Amino acid sequence: MPVSANSASYGWALAPWIGLAALALVLMALVAVGRRVPGAGAITFAGLAAVFAALFPAAASAPMNAGILLRVDRFALFFLGLALAAAAAVVLLSGRYVRRVGGRSEEYYILLVLATLGAGVLVAATHFVSFLLGLELLSVALYALISYPRTRLVAIEAALKYLVLAAVSSAFLLLGMAFVYARTGTLAFEGLARLAGASALPGSERAFDAAAFAGTALILVGIGFKLGIVPFHMWTADVYQGAPAPVTGFISSVSKGAVVALLVRLGGAIQLGPEDPIWQALAGSAGLSIIAGTLLALHQANLKRLLAYSSIAHLGFALVAFLAGGQAGIEAVSFYLVAYVTTILAAFGVITALSDRRACDREAIDDYRGLGRTHPFLAAVLAFALLSLAGIPLTAGFIGKFLVFTSGIGATMWLLVFLVAAFSGIGIYYYLRVVVALYLRAPAPAVAAPRPSLEESGEAGGAAGASGPRTAPGERVRAPGPAVFPPAAAALAALTVLLVLFGLAPQLVLRLLALP
Repeated sequence: MPVSANSASYGWALAPWIGLAALALVLMALVAVGRRVPGAGAITFAGLAAVFAALFPAAASAPMNAGILLRVDRFALFFLGLALAAAAAVVLLSGRYVRRVGGRSEEYYILLVLATLGAGVLVAATHFVSFLLGLELLSVALYALISYPRTRLVAIEAALKYLVLAAVSSAFLLLGMAFVYARTGTLAFEGLARLAGASALPGSERAFDAAAFAGTALILVGIGFKLGIVPFHMWTADVYQGAPAPVTGFISSVSKGAVVALLVRLGGAIQLGPEDPIWQALAGSAGLSIIAGTLLALHQANLKRLLAYSSIAHLGFALVAFLAGGQAGIEAVSFYLVAYVTTILAAFGVITALSDRRACDREAIDDYRGLGRTHPFLAAVLAFALLSLAGIPLTAGFIGKFLVFTSGIGATMWLLVFLVAAFSGIGIYYYLRVVVALYLRAPAPAVAAPRPSLEESGEAGGAAGASGPRTAPGERVRAPGPAVFPPAAAALAALTVLLVLFGLAPQLVLRLLALP
């Protein structure tokens, strides 16, 4: 092939990553020229849409290796597209929220784009250098995003907790990489083929290698921290609760989705099997994540903490599909991530829409009682999202859990399959508890005064906030809630349609997942 043609193909293959970096630079330049950038959110959304469009010419040039650091193939482009779509949804949801809680919003969008770029590098990484660069770019941006509302002490606390634990996980990763490099002489993922002496290299013998085993174990410990799976889940609930609602949605969708995609690529390199100790450790972590996440969510009175603990269980479900391996396992974990990202963004989108006029996020489940009467649209979106998380039929979540279940059966992982079935049923309880609360009449507390509702805070508009209807001692009357920010309403409507559409026509996603 001529050099010019090859260079052009190479450029098109990397166009989405180059476009994300360029978008961040453009936003930085605009802020440098004028401190306030009118329409920073619109510019960010348009830029993300342009980068998403660049995925199509990139797919025509794939598969292609970008040196030794990145591989641009359909797998990487699929997950990059998922990250871009999720980031665009977060931008739409954040518009009014970030202006009210964070003041100036320009830096928020710069950080969001940089975090998305870090996630994009992760899904295409084939080398520990690109792995570490992408992970740190994502993590450092998240530190600032979590603490973006500088006046919220709970946000600062959450950012510090995430910073400390992320630093610890990075230390584990670096030490593990050093062990692997010492034993294999390479930082490419293929070096991990000597995991516990089980090598995928031609002519190699199966012999236990303590250094390679320790290095791989340390790397997976670091990844476990990033995913928040048991026993590395201690940060999840506090960070989910303390972070701003749209940032929590970004962490639970883009950040965790990118790390799972990286884990799938790593799994293809090291070719784990049920006889390997690392596979068995991951299986144990998956089972404990399903059990602990479900049980911890049962008695939560805070919606953000409930979603945090349930995310631990959902990552356990995804690990089951990952451990099943093969094409069926890859398709199962990929579809499950699509369903989970769509659903969790819808859930946190409702929290964002209801919190964009408050000094703190609306997160107590009691705050959502009667929402079906005051805000039917938001109540319906949240109900659909919770039903999808519960795995109710005709939703994307049901298809995702079904694929996980069938992939586990195909790999004869009977204990994990039983845990998926049993704890999916138990999990329905805490999701339906919130759905029921959305459409129930909320009695006033018997003793202490209730937390101020929307109309009591003056958020329902002038007269309603100043002289709202008086309530009887045993009854709380809610005035209609404030209008939803139009871009946020559009994003929520699109997410709801998608989670139902993927449940009714899963082949729309499964065709894309027929990865070569």
